Amino acid sequence: MAQAAALNYVDFLVPGFVVTGVLPGMSASSGVADDLEGALFDRSRGLPIRLVSIISGRVSADSALVAWGVLVMTAVGFAVGFRLGGSTLEGLAAFGLTILYGFAFVWMFIFMGLAAGSPQAAQGLSFLVFPLSFVSSAYVPVSTMPGWMQGFATYQPMTQMVNTVRLLSGGPAAQYLLGHRVSYYLVPSLWWTVGLVAVFAPLTTWKLKRS
Repeated sequence: MAQAAALNYVDFLVPGFVVTGVLPGMSASSGVADDLEGALFDRSRGLPIRLVSIISGRVSADSALVAWGVLVMTAVGFAVGFRLGGSTLEGLAAFGLTILYGFAFVWMFIFMGLAAGSPQAAQGLSFLVFPLSFVSSAYVPVSTMPGWMQGFATYQPMTQMVNTVRLLSGGPAAQYLLGHRVSYYLVPSLWWTVGLVAVFAPLTTWKLKRS
């Protein structure tokens, strides 16, 4: 019990800090809008390539940037005192899941960029996603929030994703704090990930065809 109750705040915070760090992938929005405004997509249509390869290339590049950002933020976390409470395999699983979550959000940000039409509008539109990081369990327990906010904070995707990574990286101490096993948050987080891709991948392709 003493071990279970010993989750330091740095070990609580760093998983939230790393997972919410995928949201700066919103630069994909302004990047895509800039490509659209500069007629890059129009010129690409004249090449003997499929339309889907244009957007998949952008998704791959932005996902690679997300992965690099996750790696850097993880290194910073260890530098400020974060330590794994679980196994190395669980830590690697947490790292991989974070990149997977970033991949899903990249699709959403790219669609926002295509829908906005200009880099400035895309940047403003993507800022609407930031409440997902602040109204979540990333920085403080949901139980400490006002009652009217807790419902949204509990079930929104960022909380499910953060808690999954926190349980994998925090071990027994995180499980004691959250009161659930990894599967309790893992399944919803994967459904959110699949849902984001399932919604925004077709919308992105459709929007690119009409742009």
